[in-house]
Amino acid sequence: MRICFTFSLLTLSLYAGDLVSELEKRIAQSPAKVFLAAKNLKTGRSVEIRGTEKVRTASTIKLPLLVEIYAEAGEGKLKLDEELVMREPDMVSGSGVLRELSTGTRLRIRDIANLMIVVSDNTATNMLIERISADAVNARMDKLGLTGTRLMRKIRGDGTQLKAAQGWSTAGEVEENKKFGIGSSTSLEMLRLFELLEQDKVSGSKEMIAILKRQQYNDGLGRKLSGFTIANKTGALDHLRSDVGIVYTKAGPIAIAITVEDIPVIDYGEDNPGLILIADLTKLIVESLGN
Repeated sequence: MRICFTFSLLTLSLYAGDLVSELEKRIAQSPAKVFLAAKNLKTGRSVEIRGTEKVRTASTIKLPLLVEIYAEAGEGKLKLDEELVMREPDMVSGSGVLRELSTGTRLRIRDIANLMIVVSDNTATNMLIERISADAVNARMDKLGLTGTRLMRKIRGDGTQLKAAQGWSTAGEVEENKKFGIGSSTSLEMLRLFELLEQDKVSGSKEMIAILKRQQYNDGLGRKLSGFTIANKTGALDHLRSDVGIVYTKAGPIAIAITVEDIPVIDYGEDNPGLILIADLTKLIVESLGN
């Protein structure tokens, strides 16, 4: 039994090494930096490249906010059918649709949270941060052991509609954290958060996974995958693209977290080189860990 076990570990190590080699070959074709982690949650096979390094989250930080909303609902601190009033200070440009509505519009927390994920609504995000605070999100991440995952502040919008930053968390007020923008995390911590959701270890896991399966940006993880169900959240900044989620394969669900930083061009189209790189890396990961 000892010999067979040792052989199994050696085989798995070589398997992971081959995958890392293929991933690094593809990464080398781009001047951008890549931070990734992936794990088949059924078999335990995993891979990571710079997985412990902190990165800017962009909109992927909306997932920890969603987790806190459902946790507080489970604890009776709020009700998902509670209505919030949309205020002008929280209305910002960028992704989403709520900015097109009138101030004073009343919306249920459940619907606001849904829009925050499905269309990455920035105004919805700010409304939820106003309701529960960024510090509450960070305290929840501490309880889950995700100490590198931090929501720093509300979203400011973009371009000529950029607003002054509001809703700072304690972590966000630390000078060295301001470089991260609205949030920080690591690929391994985002992977772990999806693992907790898939294992139903946080309140509202199943409903949150269902929401993530409906999100509408599929130019990264899902770009080159056909016939797979995917639950994910994306993020975008001028020189960054990120995508974190779960790809459901016959060999088990594969949690994946990829951030591409220092993309040399600013391109918000579907053919952004960061998105294409995420798609290529995802395909390699699924082909390896999904078999």
